[in-house]
Amino acid sequence: MRITRTIAFRLFLLIVSVQTIVLALLTYALLRVQESALMENVESSAVRVSEMIRRATRHSMMFNRNADVDGILAAMAGEPGIEGIRVYSKSGEVAYSTTSSELHTTVDMNAEACVSCHAGSTLANPHSATRDLSRIFAAADGHRVMGLITPIRNEAQCADADCHAHPASRTILGVLDVKMSLAQADERVADARRELLSASLAAALLVGLISGGFIWLVVRRPVSRLTEGMRMVSSGDLTQRLPSSSRDELSQLAGTFNFMTQELARARSEVTAWSETLEQKVREKTADLEQAHRQMLSVEKMASLGNLASSVAHELNNPLEGILTFARLLMKRVQRFALPPGDERAMMEDLKLMADETLRCGNIVKNLLVFARQRGVSFQQVHMGPLLDRCALLMNHHARMHNVELHTTVAEDDLMECDPDQLQQVLIALMVNAIEAMGPALGRDEGGKLSLELRPAPAEGRMRIVVSDTGIGMSEETKAHMFEPFYTTKSDSKGVGLGLSVAYGILERHHAVIDVASAPGRGTVFTLSFPVRQPAAGGPQQLTSSVEGTNA
Repeated sequence: MRITRTIAFRLFLLIVSVQTIVLALLTYALLRVQESALMENVESSAVRVSEMIRRATRHSMMFNRNADVDGILAAMAGEPGIEGIRVYSKSGEVAYSTTSSELHTTVDMNAEACVSCHAGSTLANPHSATRDLSRIFAAADGHRVMGLITPIRNEAQCADADCHAHPASRTILGVLDVKMSLAQADERVADARRELLSASLAAALLVGLISGGFIWLVVRRPVSRLTEGMRMVSSGDLTQRLPSSSRDELSQLAGTFNFMTQELARARSEVTAWSETLEQKVREKTADLEQAHRQMLSVEKMASLGNLASSVAHELNNPLEGILTFARLLMKRVQRFALPPGDERAMMEDLKLMADETLRCGNIVKNLLVFARQRGVSFQQVHMGPLLDRCALLMNHHARMHNVELHTTVAEDDLMECDPDQLQQVLIALMVNAIEAMGPALGRDEGGKLSLELRPAPAEGRMRIVVSDTGIGMSEETKAHMFEPFYTTKSDSKGVGLGLSVAYGILERHHAVIDVASAPGRGTVFTLSFPVRQPAAGGPQQLTSSVEGTNA
């Protein structure tokens, strides 16, 4: 910004202009007063000199001693500042003069020196020499001269004198005209004028410098700092702070500016934090929606598979029952016939294989019906510690056969509302899969560790059961399909892939949340989260599951 547009410059210009005008007026007034006083002193001196000359020549004039008068006038004319002295009669004839060429000449009665007394029809009779009887004129060389008229009165001694008696009726006998040079007075006035002007200029300069410095320190610098701070704030820098050590208005404004920037910085931090939190919440909600979508698809898929399984089971159950019945009937008939031992044994083995396979198909159909029917649950208050201990007891022999260490951790606060039989079925299914995942049949050394842990969460109103193993883990594809019916990773013919599907249905009816963390070679952790108290009957039943990798 140009300095001529600033408030400080305008204030400085106003102060300098005002003080210059005031000093100029004051200087002019002082010059006039000093000049007037000096002229009054000069006039007073002229009056005293004129009166002194009048008194000095009085005695000589009374006795008509012209030589004495000339001597006195010559002596007085030699004094510094006296230009000339002359005495002329009432008629205007010069009787005595320090300038010989003026003797016996007649002055002009209309001149400036005479008009003051001869202006009217009646001759004025001044009492003594005054300012009205003085005049100032220019000499031939240009310097100023003051002329003072002093009337010579007809005193009683003069009227009674024998030498040149004048009638008493004549009051004025003549005039004493003293001319005094004003060159010295004018020089003093000029010196005084120069001194006053120099002092005024110096004072104006000093006041201007002091005013400029004061405005720079008190106005310009704080306003510049405030302007720069506002510019920085407008560009986004909210760390700007201004010094506010004094208590004037600009310091209060700086303090207000600091408070404003502090509040703006705090508001920006809150907005930034809120924006980041909002983004995080949006991501979380998006993940929840995606998970809910996956769960919905899984539920719809499981419902469709359940309907299909129920239909298939009903269609296959009667034919399989007939095949099994006729296979057993043929076995009895073969035993009644007398057949060669080799043929009888071969036929019995074939019929037994047929019956066993038919029975296995019947078991598959039975499991399909269990999966499809989703039979009701009988909720009751159960202590989960004994339930976990019973599951560990049932699986203890199976675990030892596979060289698996089984550990159970329970808690005191273990009361939960559930169907203990169905929950035991779920835990047994998970423990069986975990033990078989640590067996040699899956391409790894036999042995491992299986943990069954109870984790109450009273603050959340939930109970968590964690089943973890150190087995081979699961791939992403296995985790994506592990709850689907007939999906299995077992290589023998014992697994039909319905265990986890049935467990999924039980967990769904318990309003449970299941979290699966697994990775190939790093084991598997199932975390089952149950509500301590089940919702009211007839409420919606939906299972929430989450499948993740693990570093276990």
